[in-house]
Amino acid sequence: MSFLSGQLGDQFFAPVGTHCILEVYGCPAEALNNPERIQQALRDAARVADSTLLDEVCHQFQPHGVTALALLAESHISVHTWPETGYAAVDVFTCGEHTKPEKACVYLVEALQAANYTLQTVKRRPPAIPMIKQEPTVLC
Repeated sequence: MSFLSGQLGDQFFAPVGTHCILEVYGCPAEALNNPERIQQALRDAARVADSTLLDEVCHQFQPHGVTALALLAESHISVHTWPETGYAAVDVFTCGEHTKPEKACVYLVEALQAANYTLQTVKRRPPAIPMIKQEPTVLC
């Protein structure tokens, strides 16, 4: 059995995508409770990220709040809003070296008129060692 060096060139260590977790604060309620505005922001964010928009889903909650998803050829962008607190949780996950998920996040901060935000970026990678399928062990 050979061991991998752990360098970025090794296929098992190379990232498969970038996952951005964005939280925006201090947004106007009218920006977060407008499904058309949220959907347009997702379309524009997909364009800014150099991604291919495949489909959209959006739901308006009562009495307030919006959940929207942009399905991308490269993965997805989602937004969940709480207008009553000025907060939204955003998820941008893209695959491919041509995409720019961080730029999509910067765009969404502006589009949602956030007073403040936090952004975490995670490089997604498959397991370092190929998984071996095993039957579950039964302990008695």
